[in-house]
Amino acid sequence: MRVAVLADTHAPRFWKGCPPGVARALEGVDLVLHAGDVCTPGVLDELAAWAPVLVVRGNNDGDDVAAWGAPDVLETELAGVRVAMLHDSGPAKGRGARLRKRFPEADLVVFGHSHIPWDEVHAGQRAFNPGSPTDKRRQPRPTMGELVLTEGRIVSARIFPVDRPRG
Repeated sequence: MRVAVLADTHAPRFWKGCPPGVARALEGVDLVLHAGDVCTPGVLDELAAWAPVLVVRGNNDGDDVAAWGAPDVLETELAGVRVAMLHDSGPAKGRGARLRKRFPEADLVVFGHSHIPWDEVHAGQRAFNPGSPTDKRRQPRPTMGELVLTEGRIVSARIFPVDRPRG
């Protein structure tokens, strides 16, 4: 299962339509995970043109994003991998231990909020923040993530740069 991972798109301020680099990365994915701060549900409709979307509500998401189907926390199983997703994982210091305690059964925890890419394994649990494809803040480039999951394993996880949106 090939999964695109996004967070912190912040439409319409930063997301003015799907950036070309994101669109290229979405080709052929089986699922899109969005770790919140969508800001307008139109982004989710746009992403759903490529693949089904699972999303959590971020601190900048209103009732309209929640009504699209965004809970505060999501726990699911994808290709046998136990996945938890939330928007804000708290400060970097102690993150691995904190997430392991909060989601003891999860193999993978996807999060956003900081706009800072993060891919770290703590006590057998991978914590994964794709960064932001549109609002890079102090990062060198906007980013997103991709996971390949199969038979209960995370085969690969990568965070990669995408070009900026036009306009």
